[in-house]
Amino acid sequence: MFNGFVKETFIFLKMLELNNNKEWFHDHKEDYKQFVEKPFYELMDDLKQFMLKIDENFDMNPKKIISRIYRDVRFSVDKSPYRSNVWLAYKRIYPDWKVEPTYFIELTPENFTMGMGFYKIPKSFMDIIRRKIDDKDRMFLKIHELYCKQNIFTIAGDKYKRALNNDHSEELNQWYQRKELYFISTKENDETLLSRDISEYIKDSLLVLKPIYDFFISLKE
Repeated sequence: MFNGFVKETFIFLKMLELNNNKEWFHDHKEDYKQFVEKPFYELMDDLKQFMLKIDENFDMNPKKIISRIYRDVRFSVDKSPYRSNVWLAYKRIYPDWKVEPTYFIELTPENFTMGMGFYKIPKSFMDIIRRKIDDKDRMFLKIHELYCKQNIFTIAGDKYKRALNNDHSEELNQWYQRKELYFISTKENDETLLSRDISEYIKDSLLVLKPIYDFFISLKE
C-alpha cells in the first residue's frame, strides 16, 4: 500500500543530483531501492485500477510505466549516468509513444509534477485542433470550457511568436498558437507528499483531464 513518500526520498534525489557518479550510487543503492524505487512501485500499484478506468487500453507493464534510474548517455550531451528525477507514464501501446497523449507523474529533487499531453506533438495533429477551433467545433468548445473552469492544470508548450489567426481570443490562442501541447501542475516538494492523502489528490486531479484526453484520442481514431 502506498502511504506517501518519505523525506529520505527527496534527500536521496538531491544527493544523487549532487553526486551523479557510479561510486556514490553504488554506496547508496540500497537507499535508492528503499526510498525511491519502493514507494514509486507502491504508488504505481495504487493507481493501477484508477488509470484503467481512465483508459482500459493503457499499457500496464511496469517496465513501460516507471522510469529507469540509469540514463542512456549514448546520444546525450549530458553524460551523467543516473537520472535524479523519477516518473510514471501511462500510455497505450504505440509504435512511437512520444507523439501520442500520455499521462505522467514526476518527482524531482525540488518539485512534484503531474499532467497529460504530448512529448512531441505532430504538427499535423495541432493542425486538426486548429481546424476544430476555426470551425467552433462543439466538442472542442466543451473541453475548452472545462479547462477554463478548473484551477489545477496549466496549458503549456512552446508557441509560435507570429499570430496564426488574428480572429481568436487570447484564451483560444492558448491552444491555437502551440507548437507543443500539454497540461501540467507543479508544486514544491512539501509535507503533503508524505501523506497517504497524496494518492487521492493525484487521482482527483488527473480525472479532471480525462475529457481532454478522450478528445485527443477521438481525433486520432
